[in-house]
Amino acid sequence: MRSAVVLAGGYSTRFRDSDKATAELDGAPLVHRIAECVAPAVDEILVNCREEQCEDIAAALAAVRHRLAVDPVPDGGPVAGIRTGCRIARGRWTFVVACDMPFVRAGLANRLFDAADGDGAVPRIDGRSRPLAAVYHTHAVVAAADRALHAGSGAVFDLLDTCRS
Repeated sequence: MRSAVVLAGGYSTRFRDSDKATAELDGAPLVHRIAECVAPAVDEILVNCREEQCEDIAAALAAVRHRLAVDPVPDGGPVAGIRTGCRIARGRWTFVVACDMPFVRAGLANRLFDAADGDGAVPRIDGRSRPLAAVYHTHAVVAAADRALHAGSGAVFDLLDTCRS
């Protein structure tokens, strides 16, 4: 089984009063576009969000099979969101993607699932790791997130330091 966690729990500070996850691009909310794009590659889609986002995100995803993974403590950063989503993921491997990446396609997820080894597969573009469009071993990334958060870091690059990919 393959899972996907869409990270949508951020506060969207550059969007002022609106929520980035439900902001529209070509007539569809970003969270809907990304969920629909990755759906062919996975067996389940989990959307990590804050409690106050649940109603709007559920409405945006009404036509897409999904489950919400609500952050128990908001504002924990992407590592906390990854941990929250992966804790309830059923797949051995989980594709993690940010909601503001609406042009990611199932083909990328499939290639990363096929390449996953150790703790995952993280693409590199121009020499830089792209940890928010990557596949992780579900249980390993939860443990790595626990370690990073325990050390006081919610930064996703700190998560990579404890993963083998």
